[in-house]
Amino acid sequence: MMRAGREYPTSYQAADGSELPLLVFEPAEGTPPRAGIVLFHGGALRQGSPDGLAPHCRSLASRGILAVSAGYRLLGRGAASIDDCLADVRRAVEQFGRLAASHGLDAPYLASGGSSAGAHLAMLAAMIPSSPAPEFGVAAMVALNPAGLNLGSFEPETQRSLAHRVGIAEGRLIEYSLIEFVWPGSPPMQIHHGTRDEVEPIGLVRQFRDAMVHAGNECTLLEYEDAEHGFHYPGTGGHFDDVIEATARFLLGRAATT
Repeated sequence: MMRAGREYPTSYQAADGSELPLLVFEPAEGTPPRAGIVLFHGGALRQGSPDGLAPHCRSLASRGILAVSAGYRLLGRGAASIDDCLADVRRAVEQFGRLAASHGLDAPYLASGGSSAGAHLAMLAAMIPSSPAPEFGVAAMVALNPAGLNLGSFEPETQRSLAHRVGIAEGRLIEYSLIEFVWPGSPPMQIHHGTRDEVEPIGLVRQFRDAMVHAGNECTLLEYEDAEHGFHYPGTGGHFDDVIEATARFLLGRAATT
């Protein structure tokens, strides 16, 4: 493992014109990155910041990966609904693509992902086409205890509550249920999830994985026995190093075969 290189903050323009943070982590000086990833923090769309995934990005950069942790407007703090959060994530992915291109990386070497709600947003952006088509995109996904995989599985009252919580009309919640957008040709995906996750039960994650595989897509689910939501952070359950190693193998393995 090499050492990490330069770390610096920059920004991108949100859908409302405001400036949002990007934390950039480069491999050691003189080491061209072999792959790249942009990650989005969790926090139920209401809290969190790019600092939360800085340890992950720093560790990935030490393995030769250009890693970026990105912010987005939060509900009650610039975002009126999940639509605004998603619009920002799409813009962040495009800005990441430009940054990666300046480091000699194009789309086949790039991935996006994140933790919990951030993983959900990144997956939505990658799996649901936007119009007009973006100039830059990603070719793979890494999801750390993602949420929102099968929202249609919840009871009607829970669905109404969730829709209200994220600022959308009750009938629109299904538009954010990721299992509805599994098609042949979905991006290859690596999911990390704890078997005791209290936010997104492991059974729903397995259903999503099975749907992806049935559609002919590459989708690997790495289960962490007895781990709860947020297990992948440093000092939380001792899984951080395993998560980073598996993520790096996934990203660099894809780069080696591209």
